Amino acid sequence: MFLSVFDLFKIGIGPSSSHTVGPMVAAGRFLEVLEGAGSIERTARVSVRLTGSLAFTGKGHATDSACMLGLMGLRPAETDPDDAARRLAQADESGELALAGRRPLPFTRARDIQFDFDTALPGHANGLSIRAEDAEGAALLEETYYSIGGGFVVTAAELEAGADPGSDASDVPYPFATAQQMLEMGEASGKSIARMKWENERAMRPEAEVLDGLDRLWRVMGDCIDRGLSQDGILPGGLSVKRRAKGIHQKMLGPGNQRFQHDVMDWLSLYAMAVNEENAAGGRVVTAPTNGAAGIIPAVIRYYEQFCSLDDESRRRGVHDFLLTAAAVGGIIKTNASISGAEVGCQGEVGSASAMAAAGLASALGATNMQIENAAEIALEHHLGMTCDPVGGLVQVPCIERNAMGSVKAVNACSLAMKGDGTHFVPLDTAIQTMRETGVDMLSKYKETSLGGLAARDELRPTINIVEC
Repeated sequence: MFLSVFDLFKIGIGPSSSHTVGPMVAAGRFLEVLEGAGSIERTARVSVRLTGSLAFTGKGHATDSACMLGLMGLRPAETDPDDAARRLAQADESGELALAGRRPLPFTRARDIQFDFDTALPGHANGLSIRAEDAEGAALLEETYYSIGGGFVVTAAELEAGADPGSDASDVPYPFATAQQMLEMGEASGKSIARMKWENERAMRPEAEVLDGLDRLWRVMGDCIDRGLSQDGILPGGLSVKRRAKGIHQKMLGPGNQRFQHDVMDWLSLYAMAVNEENAAGGRVVTAPTNGAAGIIPAVIRYYEQFCSLDDESRRRGVHDFLLTAAAVGGIIKTNASISGAEVGCQGEVGSASAMAAAGLASALGATNMQIENAAEIALEHHLGMTCDPVGGLVQVPCIERNAMGSVKAVNACSLAMKGDGTHFVPLDTAIQTMRETGVDMLSKYKETSLGGLAARDELRPTINIVEC
């Protein structure tokens, strides 16, 4: 299965790709089927049941809001966060939801969105079921969906059939599914990873569309950094977490700021935090490869632009190579392991993003394919075993700072790899396999349920959003 750069990097809204973007996409898919059957006007009630991780941390991740927005006909890539907030407030106040944007239905969160803590669906930790009924209570449509990470969604039937999001690998010239295959194809063709990924993308869509799409991805990422640097206040959700990026930025630019050799780490951390504060506030972000890890790749690209002193055209090509190479590595990780915190812990989110960023930066700096693979392996290896334990079910603590640390690790991994010739002891494929096995062995309470790790500490538990089970 071939995963495009535009599959891995999707424009959406915060705070979570699997818990916000995914359920919104699922509701949209449900709406399309209902529309196709001519049943929108016959629908008298629609209800949602959230299970597993979606139930345990759905409130903190705004999963209920995402389902409502999807049922209203909104799509993540086109949704304006301010408009979404207005629509949700109107629906909550009126007790009415406009199905597909036109069919008014009685709808309240307490009655029509069930957080089912007792049921675990068999396919994935992130399961939800949506049901539409007519005026007599008979089912018009009922479907189960799984949000499998990074905004990817499959139905229960698709998952059982082994279907995976993406395109047929036979349609592209370099259908590598592992890092070893990627290196072998690169050596046989004499092409870089970025070039092979570019030709794969070109096999699927016109050149201008690929270029415009890459530019748009970086523009949205960059805008997210800039907005995050300009905002202050308290993040929503009840933890009273204060935005820090604006204040840190002002201090770093201030005349009295003492300069250190390690200032570059401060800039990396700042950019990552700016993005993830925006994500936590429900802002416009790019899944990279998830929302919970959305700050790492933008931070490292901004570092590349700011500190590598290139002319504009070379910089643009470098950003393109960065995104293409990062997507190549991300596709391999998703194919052979997971990018879902609910499935393998935070190693699958921050670890994957750091590996992708390390590979992307190495590519932009002209590294060999072996050095690029080494950079990704170093970054991933040193995130193995990381749990996903969001306090209060919010993508704030420890998630925001984890993005800062993942950004620094990515640059460090790139630097280490480029100081060698690319030969190393642990192959990237082995690190990916180890991540998958570690995720399987990890107790479920450490995988985005807020029942273990930092999230389970009594002194850190908020007075709201506490899961009862």
